[in-house]
Amino acid sequence: MLKIFLTGAAGLIGGEVAARLMAAGHDVTALVHNNRDIRANDGAGIAPQSVVCGDVSKPLFGFDQAEFEQLTAAHDLLIHCAATVRFDLDDETYRQVNTGGAANAVEFARSGDMPLLHISTAYVCGTRDGTILESDPLPQSGFKNGYEKSKAAAERLVRESGVPFAIARPSIVVGDSATGAIRQFDTTYAAFKLIAEGRVRHMPARSGASLDFVPIDHVAGSIVDIAANMRRAAGGTFHLVSGQPVPVPVFTGAIAAFPQFCQPELVEPERFDPDSLPAMERRLFRRVAGLYASYFQRDPHFDDREAQYVTGRVCPPTGPEYLHRLIDFCIGQGFLRGIEIGAEA
Repeated sequence: MLKIFLTGAAGLIGGEVAARLMAAGHDVTALVHNNRDIRANDGAGIAPQSVVCGDVSKPLFGFDQAEFEQLTAAHDLLIHCAATVRFDLDDETYRQVNTGGAANAVEFARSGDMPLLHISTAYVCGTRDGTILESDPLPQSGFKNGYEKSKAAAERLVRESGVPFAIARPSIVVGDSATGAIRQFDTTYAAFKLIAEGRVRHMPARSGASLDFVPIDHVAGSIVDIAANMRRAAGGTFHLVSGQPVPVPVFTGAIAAFPQFCQPELVEPERFDPDSLPAMERRLFRRVAGLYASYFQRDPHFDDREAQYVTGRVCPPTGPEYLHRLIDFCIGQGFLRGIEIGAEA
């Protein structure tokens, strides 16, 4: 049994990780910010051994020195899940929360002489296409948003800290592999809704682009496995990905397989002009869908052999049948509209 300090425990990934850590017999102290409601992905409430309120963007996580030292002395491992995953924030917010949060996590781990399992993103690769190895060096540029840039800076800080570490890199986290279930519809789901319901009918997309959707159960389960094998994982980088990216036309075709939804027109980026869109679509593209447009223009293939070696896990299939499960769950929860009674299929 490990005594684990988990930041971001009220978040989507953090809540599921907390549930799985406890199920595996570990003692969890959950750090939350304002929201003390910690839930697994299935919505079940989680009651860790301890819940503390703090702020990862502040030195000592916002604790006084005595409380900070008491917490760091009481734990064997820090799992740093806390981050903002929004794409529409200013550089200073990313610097404080994502990069500054990682710096404060390093100091927590150093104070307690414990290893740090840092949760990053596979898209720190930036705009690179083709095979992306877990051992590839971090790029210095080529990021499409402040989120990617800040997570790359956070990784660099962790690597240079001298603290024992491992880095886990999820790709685009979506619903459960078996049921499609997701506890909250945010980030990419917001853009997906606008596209499916025809409010955004045009997307700039390159020929050959793909999307690496990874089920949340594969991500959370892998994080728990790495946590239990930190000695083997020390200094490593681990892609928590599908390994089977979905071509963008397959994704849009899965949407179109449902008669109540619209298939967007994919436009080569050089020919795409958001100013030419109808007024409402233009506003929605710029405010939401456009934030994710770059993911329709890339084709990274994330190698995950090191993750498989340490965790023993291979991601379940994420092809059209899985996409349909994701959509069915969204309909069942009322996030996406179903077919109206009496309407023709």
